[in-house]
Amino acid sequence: MNTQMKTNFKISTLIGFLGVCFLMSCSAAPADQDEEYTDLSEDELHDVARKMAHEFIMVDGHVDLPYRMKVGGFTLQREMLDVSERTDGGNFDYPRAKEGGLDAPFMSIYIPASYQENGGAKVFADSLIKMTERIAVTWPDKFAMAYSPADIKRNFEKGLISLPMGMENGAPLEDNISNVKYFYDQGIRYITLTHGKDNLIGDSSYDDAATHGGLSEYGEEVVREMNRVGIMVDISHVSDNTFYDVMDITSVPVIASHSSARKFTPGFERNMDDEMIRRLAKNNGVIMINFGGSFIDGDYQEKTNEVREHIVNWLAEKNLSRNDPEAQAYITAYSAKHNPFPDVKKVADHIDHVVAIAGIDYVGLGSDYDGVGDSLPTGLKDVSMYPNLIAELLKRGYKKADIEKLCSGNIFRVWKAVEDFAAQEG
Repeated sequence: MNTQMKTNFKISTLIGFLGVCFLMSCSAAPADQDEEYTDLSEDELHDVARKMAHEFIMVDGHVDLPYRMKVGGFTLQREMLDVSERTDGGNFDYPRAKEGGLDAPFMSIYIPASYQENGGAKVFADSLIKMTERIAVTWPDKFAMAYSPADIKRNFEKGLISLPMGMENGAPLEDNISNVKYFYDQGIRYITLTHGKDNLIGDSSYDDAATHGGLSEYGEEVVREMNRVGIMVDISHVSDNTFYDVMDITSVPVIASHSSARKFTPGFERNMDDEMIRRLAKNNGVIMINFGGSFIDGDYQEKTNEVREHIVNWLAEKNLSRNDPEAQAYITAYSAKHNPFPDVKKVADHIDHVVAIAGIDYVGLGSDYDGVGDSLPTGLKDVSMYPNLIAELLKRGYKKADIEKLCSGNIFRVWKAVEDFAAQEG
């Protein structure tokens, strides 16, 4: 090799080395992805958490606004609850959602079990779907319907809150398998197979009748058809046997739209035990953590009953009603001193547990806002408060990339897998 060739070789080698360095720097995660937040002050943590809540798309797997509006007396013929403004009561409205960084609450099309016993489940589901659509039509500058992750991303870029829909209880499918496609066409993107009682599809975690011993034969057909058309299978509310039957049959990942870890609530079948969480992760699915007091704290009900019993006895002893000023003052003071509510740390404990046994890729948020009544933890009382949970997780060592997966990355992965399978089948 002559001198000129050696020079050219050195130059080309240097250029190649610099190119590799450039590519490595481009492909490396941004610096803040690995940043530690554990040394920040409380105020600094909350500032970072608020920024993340608004930077990332945040999906909540279960918000019961449609049923709250329905039972509140709001129908298609009457004036609708104005959720474009701050509302009295409830956990969700536009201003609070914007404060908390919530971008895509799955609107729960909740069907009480009474409708599967007395009839009318499909009609009732249709009425809640129309009510949800009316929200988007009435306030198009604030809300928009969404039927895919792509829709949610487009709405996010426009500053709109997306309203994807999930149907809680498969009873509206009745005994007609074609209704799976019907509800897909109506915009339903997940179906919680059961609710409070066993139904035609399978057994419920709240019902000890064990009607089918898991999924019924019809239920197996339903799961396969949901896979085929592109509706996510939701195993919240199902019995353990039903869960394992679903796992054996499904061709795609499934979700638990609003469940928590049974480790903290022994004997509460509505939550998922460790083996079920591992099996869900093996399926590449996601458990979306429920914030309700009974879901996150095994002692919540006992604590609540003790406070309630004490107050009832005190009122009887003093011969007062709850509305008397003296009673109001006492109830407020006593409840504050003997607060039965868990706090945001308990929700973080459930997330920690899922991550410890399965990994960060298999957990999300499924608050059950507007569905669990006055049982929500201190620091997570409504949709404005998600940053409190993010701050607690950052304090525990979670990274920015982890938070993004929790907020939407994991549920989007599952949803996209279901879409892709349906497209192949179609």
